[in-house]
Amino acid sequence: MKLLRQFLVIMAVSFIGEILHAVLPLPIPASIYGLVLMLALLMTGALKLDAVEDAGKFMIEIMPVMFIPAGVGLMESWGELKAVLVPVLVITLVSTIVVMVVSGRVTQAVIRLEKKHKGGDAK
Repeated sequence: MKLLRQFLVIMAVSFIGEILHAVLPLPIPASIYGLVLMLALLMTGALKLDAVEDAGKFMIEIMPVMFIPAGVGLMESWGELKAVLVPVLVITLVSTIVVMVVSGRVTQAVIRLEKKHKGGDAK
């Protein structure tokens, strides 16, 4: 029953994200609205982590299974993909490298800031 309640909370927040997507004239996906809303609720304490933690862990555990339909869809559309395979691979490679570099730089900056603040507190 606890897990069902947690899933209902997550679904309710996702549904509110869908409503925001329909109401607001911004080009932002409904899932992003839901994620931001969930983050805001958790950060403000309006929603306690205990209210969604177990269901969230379960969904993370089964996430790889959710990619199977997308993989099958790619395999079925191989005929159309074959014509644009090289550009898609180049774009994928370049964007992956850019994301890795930016993520690394941001992580380094956060670590430096954290060390700086810890060093300043000790003095």
